[in-house]
Amino acid sequence: MTRRFAIPTAGGALCAHFGHCESFAIIDVEADAVTGETEVTPPEHQPGTYPRYLASQGVDVVLAGGMGQMAQGLFRQNGIEVHTGVVAGTPRDLVESYLRQELATGGFECDHGVHGHGHGHGHHTHPEPGES
Repeated sequence: MTRRFAIPTAGGALCAHFGHCESFAIIDVEADAVTGETEVTPPEHQPGTYPRYLASQGVDVVLAGGMGQMAQGLFRQNGIEVHTGVVAGTPRDLVESYLRQELATGGFECDHGVHGHGHGHGHHTHPEPGES
């Protein structure tokens, strides 16, 4: 099964705040092995832009540090799995850790402004009530 991961980056490393990233590392995985890595520059950040953009890039999974509940919901609506609380690493190392089920997360989510209040749940993303 082929999967495509997106990691928000700044200066080539994980960007702690999703909405402030300079680019996204796109990592392609086939049979739990990295088969490709590219960097893409997203359009200007506006609410809902990044979920639509990454969906158009064929992304299946996002690994991020901080991300608000609203953004997580928009990714789910676009069929993209989200894992927040990722603490540090290069995009390739993060994906490889994820594949080994060893991804270090700190349970960090954004909880400011219109994004709502995060509740830090570590590695797994749980659907909201009523979602399947």
